[in-house]
Amino acid sequence: MTAPDPSPTQSPLGKASAYADQYDRSLLFPLPRQTNRTALGLAPGQALPFFGADLWTGYEVSWLNLRGKPQVALLQAQIPCETPQLIESKSFKLYLNSFNNTRFASIDAVREHLRTDLSAAAWQGSAQTGSIGLRLIAPEDFDQQAIEELSGLNLDRLDVECTDYHPAPELLHANHDEAPVTEVLTSRLLKSNCLVTGQPDWGSVQISYSGAQIDQEGLLRYIVSFRNHNEFHEQCVERIFMDIWQRCRPIKLTVYARYTRRGGLDINPLRTSHPMQLPPSVRTARQ
Repeated sequence: MTAPDPSPTQSPLGKASAYADQYDRSLLFPLPRQTNRTALGLAPGQALPFFGADLWTGYEVSWLNLRGKPQVALLQAQIPCETPQLIESKSFKLYLNSFNNTRFASIDAVREHLRTDLSAAAWQGSAQTGSIGLRLIAPEDFDQQAIEELSGLNLDRLDVECTDYHPAPELLHANHDEAPVTEVLTSRLLKSNCLVTGQPDWGSVQISYSGAQIDQEGLLRYIVSFRNHNEFHEQCVERIFMDIWQRCRPIKLTVYARYTRRGGLDINPLRTSHPMQLPPSVRTARQ
């Protein structure tokens, strides 16, 4: 008999955790993406209406060299949204911490352990396998890391009345009687809560689309409506994409969110209706 899929309540989230003293790949806790996608109307085996990836940044990556001297780096990982599993963030933190007192011959050895383990966790339970994108940035390159806000027309300039604090897709409208437009719209007012702990998750979101012009006031009120919603970052972005895709019926759509870090990690999901090059992982001021 097939074992039931793990649930978020079985993860390390919200629980006291012992910190491993030595490298331990078993600390990673994958969670099936399909659970939430089914709730969005995406049946198992159905072709996804989007492409994209979850762009992770790790700010607390450290290990020992062969002489026991601590080393540090920044981590950037790209986990394709086609993987059957997302990686629960606290387990990712605990896994990274297990490197802290472990000796490795080189930064390349650390990188290959990370790539192998994260790839295995993301593709767990699938006949398909693949490798995630992964980069370790050494200290001599830290000063090349830029801070930049998401580009686009700022929706937050609008003086709107907000009364909905749970996702309200009925607020989304587009004008199909006028000629199509191409726009990039942004907001810093995205907030949701952790699915398990209820702790706040703060983010900025960029919505790029071509098609019937989306009502900007309704879109801003819709973004604000996530304020008391409990869902993981990746799930929120997929919900936003699906709601706009179904309600406004754009020709093309990309939803990209950058969330502030927690536990030394930030998660920045991108979902797009068409194949595209992933954006560079550039921090916003709040990150």
